[in-house]
Amino acid sequence: MEGLSTKNLKKLNSKKGLLALLSKEPINIDRAIRYVDYQKKLEQLQAELIRLQTWAINKEERIIVVFEGRDAAGKGGAIRRLTERINPRHMRIVALSKPTKDEQSQWYFQRYVEQLPKAGEIVFFDRSWYNRAVIEPVNGFCTKKEYEIFMDQVNDFERMILQSGIHVVKIYMSISKKEQAKRFEEIKSDPLKQWKMTKLDEKAQFFWDDYTVYKKAMFEKTNTEISPWKIIRANRKTEARINVINHILDSIPYDKDLNI
Repeated sequence: MEGLSTKNLKKLNSKKGLLALLSKEPINIDRAIRYVDYQKKLEQLQAELIRLQTWAINKEERIIVVFEGRDAAGKGGAIRRLTERINPRHMRIVALSKPTKDEQSQWYFQRYVEQLPKAGEIVFFDRSWYNRAVIEPVNGFCTKKEYEIFMDQVNDFERMILQSGIHVVKIYMSISKKEQAKRFEEIKSDPLKQWKMTKLDEKAQFFWDDYTVYKKAMFEKTNTEISPWKIIRANRKTEARINVINHILDSIPYDKDLNI
């Protein structure tokens, strides 16, 4: 390990450093150092998330974080890092399944309204009402009229949420087509991850350009001044997770000096 600084040698000689160094072949010193740095930064940001949540609980604030993005872009991994240290009694992860027959007969936004946060709660939407902006029209799950009605109503819907005092953060995780294909192959070859591969995922590469068209239309319509989107480049997972947490912390006006 010639040429390494004392600081980096200390990193590698730690429990996290040795684990990072030996967990993946071939051994890559630079990668291991980056991972140790990532873990340290992640822990610092997770401590700040606890401060944010404590503020929300004490002030009875309500927070929504919406996650959208390409399939396999890392939404689930980002949400896990966001939630693994905070109080589970004051947060929820919402990942709604296919609408029931009754829900299909309701106003489209109704089942999402039922999931809005109560006082002191943070709700993370692992996909949201924006299914109708991209996934549903691409896959034929809604009619053209239903899509147009959604696009006409969604900004008003979010304006009402914001005016009710709920904080809303909208995140879109973006990866390249090549990186998506690589991640799909990794998922399919890993017995512990194969359950993640859905029928929609299997068609994602084929429909790539269609998703792009509807994604652009979504941004043009719904990237508003009061409810903007934050696009997170997610080809590098660790960097994306850090950027996600930083954006959430920057978006909510919590008390950064609060003792926890």
